[in-house]
Formats: sequence, structure tokens, C-alpha cells
Amino acid sequence: MRGRLRASELSLEEKFRALHWPFVLLVPMLAMIGYAVLYSAAGGSHEPWAWRHAVRFTAGFFVMLVIALVDIRFWFRWAYVIFAGTLVLLVAVDIAGSFSKGAQRWLNLGFFQLQPSELAKVTLVMALARFLHAARLEDIARPLFLLVPLAMIGLPAALVLLQPDLGTAVMLIAVGGGMLFLGGVRWWKFALAGGLVAAALPVLWANLRDYQRQRVLTFLDPERDPLGAGYHIIQSKIALGSGGMFGRGFLNGTQSQLDFLPEKQTDFAFTLLAEESGFVGAALVLTLYFVIVFLAFLVGMRAQSHFGRLLALGVGLNFSLYVIINVAMIAGLIPVVGVPLPLISYGGTAMMTTLLGFGLLLSVDVHRQMRIPRYPSEL
Repeated sequence: MRGRLRASELSLEEKFRALHWPFVLLVPMLAMIGYAVLYSAAGGSHEPWAWRHAVRFTAGFFVMLVIALVDIRFWFRWAYVIFAGTLVLLVAVDIAGSFSKGAQRWLNLGFFQLQPSELAKVTLVMALARFLHAARLEDIARPLFLLVPLAMIGLPAALVLLQPDLGTAVMLIAVGGGMLFLGGVRWWKFALAGGLVAAALPVLWANLRDYQRQRVLTFLDPERDPLGAGYHIIQSKIALGSGGMFGRGFLNGTQSQLDFLPEKQTDFAFTLLAEESGFVGAALVLTLYFVIVFLAFLVGMRAQSHFGRLLALGVGLNFSLYVIINVAMIAGLIPVVGVPLPLISYGGTAMMTTLLGFGLLLSVDVHRQMRIPRYPSEL
């Protein structure tokens, strides 16, 4: 059927059957692991995190499937509008956002605390995929061509820095840079940008907030303040080491259950998992993440449209950055920057953003044989 019909001619039932079901089934596997981790983080209780995690995932999973069945041309047409809406939300956060732990990152919707900076990671991918879809190789080679995509990356990153949220701003820049590379920007331009950043490091350091400087200094020497700024990473390393090969057992982690490990339901959820399930359990979870990223890249590589290809690869890149940064952070390889582990750490907007991205990825796969013209007027 897929070989004889265009994707736009597929019925709803045929689209549902055409879903990438191995990918779809892997997603709740990770969410169930997250439920177990959050249950353990609460000392063996469904409240306050595990039950909410399950409810949010159930709703988000349904939304993911709905997005997957929407014609990919809809997302192509509305990519810029959706991205602009995210920018409006980021401005709204800076004007009237809720404060928590010294940062202004959330919009209080009454029933939900929305963090627009998380949404920006996916909507930026959509907008850049739309922009790069219409670009020819000769266009990309022109230096002035980069002004627009750099502004698209820099504007949300700057708004996020005002909150302040250095970790998310770095992720936006990394995802945006990755999209430009996937779109055909030559490597030497990235090398030049890296050199400029290195030259600007003294200025960047002078403009960091005190707690951000402490994070960097603590990363370089956690023992300089073992009961203060270095406490998180020291306890994380102790927990990782105490897990050994097979772990201390479910609900038996000493660092986590005795509350030595801070933020065990969010930033350090993987540390709790590694302490209780050991190296073997942690490796199995990382393997699940690897398979999901691998399948995401396969979806992108077999898409017929350039927009679909860039969108799928961008979603896969964004997801992989979540995992890489979080695991490197809790292992002390990079400073603690507050990036959650997708589908395992507690957090509503982060989970919703992940599932929205997966919905777009699945939409690319369902409509992979559809060719999208260079401009929306040609649709």
C-alpha cells in the first residue's frame, strides 16, 4: 500500500498501521523505568512524583500519536508561526514568569507550570528545518545566508539566558549549530565560530552570575566546597561508585534513600538508578536511549523531503543532547547545568517537549514518501 499511494492519500487507519511501532513501544519502556526511579526517589511511594509522571506521560503519549498522524505539510506550513509563538512565551516569562530557586523560567497556567524554554528546543528545530529546506547549496555557501538562522538561534538563547538558564541556552545553541551542520554549512565556519567563542571567554566569564561561576569552579575542583557548591557532584559520584556492577537493589540505595543525594527526582535521577541497579542497569538504560536515537536517525535518512529529513535528525539530535549532557553532568565530566534525563526525570514540560518531538519524528516516518516543494505556495 505504501508503495502505490502517496502519504497524503493514506487513510487514518493506514497511517496508524504505518506508524514506526518498534519506536513507539520503546518510549513507554523508558517512561516505566522513570516511574520506578521516581517511586524509589520518594522512598517507596507513588506520591508526589511517580503518579504525576504516569499521568503526564499517558496524556503526552496520546498527543504524540495524534501529532504523528497529522500531515507533515501542516507542520511545514506552520513551523515559523509555532516558533514565533514560543518566542512570545519566552518574552512573557521574562515579564511575568514564576520564580523558583532564584530563576524565572515558568508560566503559571493554573493547572500546569509551563517552561517555554523547553518548547523552544523543538520549535527551533522545526523553524530551522523549514528555513534550510528552501536553501540551495550555493545559498548556504554565502556568508550572509547565515545571518537569519543565527538570529533564529540567538534570539531564544538570549531570552533564556535572561531567566537565567545557562544549560538550556547552551542546548539551544548546540541544537541550532547541529541543524546548520546537517543543512550543509561547512565545518570550517564552525571552527571559526569556536575560535571566536574561545577568544570571548574572558568576557563571558565576567558576565556570568555568581552561582554559574561556582558551578564551573566546582566542576574543576569539587573538594573546594564539599558541603556547599561541590556537595551535589560529590554525592553523585559516591552513589555511582556504591552501585557497583549489579547495584544495591531497588529501594536500597544508601545515598538516595538516606537523602544524601540531592535533586534525585530531577537532575540526578540517573544517579539513583545507577546506585540501585548498578553498572548493568545503567548500561541497559543507556542502550535503550541509543536505540531510540539510532531509530530517529534512520527515520531522518529515509525521508524523501529535505524538511522531513532535517526535522527527524534535529529531533534525534536534541534528544541525544539531553542524555549526553545529563549523564556527563552527574558523572562530573561537565558542570552541573540542570538538564533533565528525558522520560525518567520528573518534569512536565520536559516530558511534553520530548513527546512532541517524537510525534513530529513519527509524522516524518508516516509521510516519508511525501515530497515537499521548496516553498509553501507550491503545495
